[in-house]
Amino acid sequence: MDFLQAATAATSLLVLLYVLNLLQWFPFIPSLLKNQNKNKKRNYPPVAGTIFHQLLNLPRLVDFMADISRRYKTTFRMLTPSINYVYIIDPANVEYILRTNFTNYSKGYSFYDVMKDLLGDGIFAVDGDKWRHQRKMASYEFSTKVLRDYSSVVFKANASMLCQLVSEAATLNQMIDIQDLLMKTTLDSIFKVGFGVELKTLSGTSEEGRAFAKAFDDSSIQVTRRFFDVTWKVKRYLNVGAEAMMKKNIKIIDDFVYKLIDTKLKQLAEDQDDFMKKEDILSRFLIEKEKDPVNMTNRYLRDIILNFMIAGRDTTAGTLSWFLYMLCKHPDVQEKVAEEVIQATNMRDKVPIGEFSLSLTEEVLTRMQYLHAALTETLRLYPAVPLDPKLCSKDDTLPDGFDVREGDMIIYQPYAMGRMKFLWGEDAEVFRPERWLNEDGVFEPENPFKFTAFQAGPRVCLGKEFAYRQMKIFAATLLCYLKFKLWDERKPVKYKTMLTLQIDGGLFLCAINR
Repeated sequence: MDFLQAATAATSLLVLLYVLNLLQWFPFIPSLLKNQNKNKKRNYPPVAGTIFHQLLNLPRLVDFMADISRRYKTTFRMLTPSINYVYIIDPANVEYILRTNFTNYSKGYSFYDVMKDLLGDGIFAVDGDKWRHQRKMASYEFSTKVLRDYSSVVFKANASMLCQLVSEAATLNQMIDIQDLLMKTTLDSIFKVGFGVELKTLSGTSEEGRAFAKAFDDSSIQVTRRFFDVTWKVKRYLNVGAEAMMKKNIKIIDDFVYKLIDTKLKQLAEDQDDFMKKEDILSRFLIEKEKDPVNMTNRYLRDIILNFMIAGRDTTAGTLSWFLYMLCKHPDVQEKVAEEVIQATNMRDKVPIGEFSLSLTEEVLTRMQYLHAALTETLRLYPAVPLDPKLCSKDDTLPDGFDVREGDMIIYQPYAMGRMKFLWGEDAEVFRPERWLNEDGVFEPENPFKFTAFQAGPRVCLGKEFAYRQMKIFAATLLCYLKFKLWDERKPVKYKTMLTLQIDGGLFLCAINR
């Protein structure tokens, strides 16, 4: 009897989900009919498929979208039950939505609705006053010499610790998951620079920090899946499947972050004069909270912290992982980068790893033009954020002549754009750092609406130079002392479909001491 009751309940649940799924399409049917009439007068982008095609191709989503982009070579639509997903790859269109008509293309409620459980009212999920407030404060912080100097000290210390750990593994001929190590050390770095906390995930002494990082990664995967799962709200309401797991992960995240905020507030209460001298970003936001406790709630601080974390940890660790993967696939480039580092730092005679960081001054890092080009070439092919959506606020016409409607989600595609031959030439899919250097070997930037890894316009990434400095410090330290090879050349390297482009299952390398 219990079995029959369980089976009946399961069947009823499936039927409910199916019916609710169908109901979500009903508002879409009149819209489709209406749009068909409109199409006689307006020039809407061609339909390349539906959200269900994307769901079927979710494990290779950005490659699936790149394949369609190659086929259409222009703007196209993917239909969903409620709105159109309009995909663009033309730099003129990208410039139009990111700068020229910026006010008409916001994050929008749909994006916020999907993201709010994880990112809340943080800078990556909101528009309007909250975005401007965080942007203003972050812009000031990233421009200060205090933060630049303090962050450089933290990056150098953590790069040395990572290099020492990898060097020991190389001596023992042990396999290393370099992405896992980079995720841990960049998490340690952003928590120290951003929040003044020694997390110590790289050393393995923080179980709490490790649980927090895993919960955040799992939640990042789930919120991405929400864009292509028309039943996610039903699952969240019923607290089943991945949405039930996400609820548990959000609690782990919240408990960890609120504990951090409480600790910092106690420090502030104990010694406000000393707190004013703090170099970390959270301390400065807490000082702001003292001035405006109504708006600067603990929940708002929690959201700010998580948005800083995804900017300072996921993006740089992911890019460095893809960078080392590219160097393993192109050993000639790896040796060119290593030689440049050795020349720039004058380290023909090796010093202990812990002393090497002293040579990495701003001037020395600036001389590493080929390293800068190799990192940028990595970002061209493996951008940290492969897809970036904006909501169209009112009917508009894009520069390529295609019309878009109020409520359409306009998505520009850094990943696909980096692979378009009409943008980068016949060798668009070839890893070639030299494309970024002029005849004198000096790095030359590209149009930011063509190379969109850091966004552009009013929302351009404030931490761009911050990220480059961190990546160059880590890359220079590792490559001065170590060579890298793939542990298994035959094993394919794939990405996980999530907010940021990370390698699925890790990147397993063999390190060799130089």
